[in-house]
Amino acid sequence: MKKHTWLTILTALILLLGSAGAARAEILPPYGEGQIGFAAEILCAELTLREEPSASSKAVKALQYGDFLIVIRQSDGWAYCTLGDSEDSLKGWVNADYIAIDPARYRTEGTTPVYAWNDTEAPKVALLDKDTTLPILKEEGDWLLVSLRGAVGWIHK
Repeated sequence: MKKHTWLTILTALILLLGSAGAARAEILPPYGEGQIGFAAEILCAELTLREEPSASSKAVKALQYGDFLIVIRQSDGWAYCTLGDSEDSLKGWVNADYIAIDPARYRTEGTTPVYAWNDTEAPKVALLDKDTTLPILKEEGDWLLVSLRGAVGWIHK
């Protein structure tokens, strides 16, 4: 009986110590303000860069999900941006509801489930591969709300 007890304790310790160092992901902090402004990322499938802060203003360029830009200033729900850090870089306005300004990021270190809401019993809406990096939109306890190509999902930390 003693031998069985010691084997059980030893097995439990090995499992406990083995899982203690396992990390599921890395959270990358925001970049902070650069020389021009804050880095931002497009969160919707397509977003139009416009000449003026108005949906009826002339389109300058169509931007895609995951594209980066630099926000120089914001006004009434619009963000004035540049697509590069040189003087002649393309500039214009985008609807600020569809960008994440200087978000922290979540990078997976293994296969990671994404849930419809912040509960492990919720339906899974995605299964992320290793080294997937997504912007974090919100942190709530042990949960992160992340952007998924125009949709959102919850990841348990």
